[in-house]
This record gives sequence, C-alpha cells and structure tokens, in this order.
Amino acid sequence: MIKIPECGAETGLHAARRPSGLLRKTIAVTVALTTFAFMQHEAAAGNREQVKRMYDRLTGTSPSPEMLTTLEQYRNTHDAVDTALYIIDNTADPRSSNFYSVTLKNFATPWTNRDRDVFAPLNDYTATVIGMVRDNKDFRRVLWDDILYVGNIGSPAYSNTDNRHYEALESGNMDLRAVLVERTQSSLNGLPSGATAGVITSRAAAQAFFIDGTNRAMFRFTLLNHLCRDMEQVHDTTRPPDRIRQDVTRSPGGDSSVFLNNCIGCHNGMDPMAQAFAYYDFDENLGRLVYTPGQVQPKYLINSDNFKPGYVTPNDEWENRWRLPGLNKAIGWSSSLPGKGAGAKSLGQELANTDAFAQCQVEKVFRTVCLRSPSDAADHSQVGPIATGFKTNGNLKQVFAETAAYCAKDQ
Repeated sequence: MIKIPECGAETGLHAARRPSGLLRKTIAVTVALTTFAFMQHEAAAGNREQVKRMYDRLTGTSPSPEMLTTLEQYRNTHDAVDTALYIIDNTADPRSSNFYSVTLKNFATPWTNRDRDVFAPLNDYTATVIGMVRDNKDFRRVLWDDILYVGNIGSPAYSNTDNRHYEALESGNMDLRAVLVERTQSSLNGLPSGATAGVITSRAAAQAFFIDGTNRAMFRFTLLNHLCRDMEQVHDTTRPPDRIRQDVTRSPGGDSSVFLNNCIGCHNGMDPMAQAFAYYDFDENLGRLVYTPGQVQPKYLINSDNFKPGYVTPNDEWENRWRLPGLNKAIGWSSSLPGKGAGAKSLGQELANTDAFAQCQVEKVFRTVCLRSPSDAADHSQVGPIATGFKTNGNLKQVFAETAAYCAKDQ
C-alpha cells in the first residue's frame, strides 16, 4: 500500500513541487475569477434563452436578432416579470404588438361563439377584452361595465346591426394595440347604462347566446368561459326547484326520477340566475340586441304546458342559490355582495367577483403561454398566488407577464 505523506511531512520532490504561498494565492484568485466569469456566461446564456422563450410565447413569433440582444441586456438588469411586460408593450418593436393582435385575439375569440371557434372574426366582444388588457383595466369589469372598444377608423363605423367595423380592422391588419379606443357601450348600442354588462351585452355575445332559445345559453357560456365550469361541474340536486320554469318537464319520457336526479341539478341553480336576462333578446331580422325594460321576453314563457305549476317569470330579478351550503360554495362568492339583484349588470358582478373567476383566467393564461395545463405541485404553487394577486388588482396583463416568466424556464 502506498503511504501518502501527511501535509506537514513533505520531503524531497513533493516539497520542491509545492507552490509558494504567493503562487497559491494567485492560482486561487485565477480559479475564482474564471469560475465567476463562467457562471456569468452561463447566466447570460440562460437569460437569452429565457427571453426568447417569453417572446415566442407572448407574441407567437420570434424576435429579430437585434431585439433578442436588446431583451437579453434588459433582462440582465430587470427581473423576468418586468422583462415580460417590456416585451408586451415595447412600442419600438412592431412584432410585439402581436401579443394583442394575435395572442389575445386567439385567447378571447372562443368565448364569443357557441362552437368555441378560435378562427371566428374579430368582433366587439374580442376587441373589448383586448382593449381592457392593453389599458390595465380591472378585468372583472369585463362582465358588468358600461364599456366597449372600437377602432379609430371612420368607415365602416361601429354598427348595432353588423360586424363590418371589426372585420375591416382585421382584414386591414390594423395594429390593435394602437387603434382600439374605449367607449361607453351605452353610447353605441342604445342601452341604458344600467342595462349594460360588459361583453355579456356586446353584439357578438348577444348574437351567439341571446338568439332564439331561452337565454339559458348566455348563463351557461358565461359560466363556462369565465368561471371554467360547465353545468356538469355545478350540478347540485339539493337546491329547491320552485323557480324552475314551466318549459322544463318534470317527467322526461314519463319518468320523474330523471328530473329529480338530473334535470333539477342544473335548473334549480341556473333558472333563478338566468332570470337576470329576462329583458334581452337578439333579433335576427334586425341583426341587433333588443332590450325591453319591464317586459319579459316571450322566450321565458314558452312551452308552458310542459309543467303548468312551474315558475312564470315576472321580471329580471335574480337570486344565487349556490351561495347556500353545498358544493358550489367552492366557487368562492364575494361576501361583499348580496347574492341577488335585478338585471345582467348585477349578475355579472356576482360572477366576476368570485374565486373561480380569478382562478379560471389564470389557468387559461397558463395554457396559452405555457402551452399546457398546470400539472404538478410546482405549477399549482405558482397558479395560486397569481390568482390571488389577480383577485386583488384584476390586472390580466400582469397575469400574462408572471406566467410567461414562470414558464420561460420550461425546456
């Protein structure tokens, strides 16, 4: 066995080859500087890859080489969230406007039609979502405010009866970051301000969800698009059935158990809330939203022979029975709201101020930016705080930035 001399017992050749104290210090400093430089290089390389990934995900395109270098330098002195916000609103970079014209447009378009088609044309619903995000509006207002965004073009002007204004913006490849202008919705569609409800009373939503039917579609798709819950997820047979309308048969196919075990679970919660839309309709012949204050639309009274003792809608007063103890308390209703009211605006406030609304927006942004759903503990530990922040400030642009910063680390 070879015996290795102890440090204090060096003799001969070993002692002759041992570096002097000064040389040892020089070597140590050189190694430290080299290591530091290597680490700096690695960090810079990581920043370059991450800012490119953020840019790609936020804009749907790649940055120019010059812009990538600019972003890398910016990231070296700013955190990842600030860098994402810089990417979004860097007016010196024409490609960054794709965040509004492409990413946000594709993000919101499926909410505007029953088929949830991402390729549907630009419309007043989508434009309003884009404008509110650009202007850092409290996004909860999207379901209740007297707000609508139009383009700053003279012709064709916004119309209550067609979509040509927005189709012209899209076909002309207009920069939506630059051309969208905020207006009061009531000044454009003739509704009283108190009857406006953000995108719910936009022309696009009315055409998709108020047309024909019983106006339950508006409630269902608002729930689906903005609380990420379809009727199956809120099904609860324990609510009282006294406000279920006459058109719902209590014995489908002659079997009352079908109603008691299935139909009642959706209608007992939906019908009392969908009553908020009792004065709205979309007139297909006129091509526009119709509002009849004090007069219930005939669609609320159809098929009355299906169950004569059923509820006859007298007005637009709604009530949220999902606030009562039960599975739908998990939606997280605001304690500052009464849980009842009249008309679409107050119902929009009820839905927009829930925990589920905040969580839903963050999860949708996560899928858009990260190209996947939150899947593991790390993802969910990120989504939770972002949703909490969003519920406080309502800033959806910030949600995009924070999510992009997190997912920039994805490989």
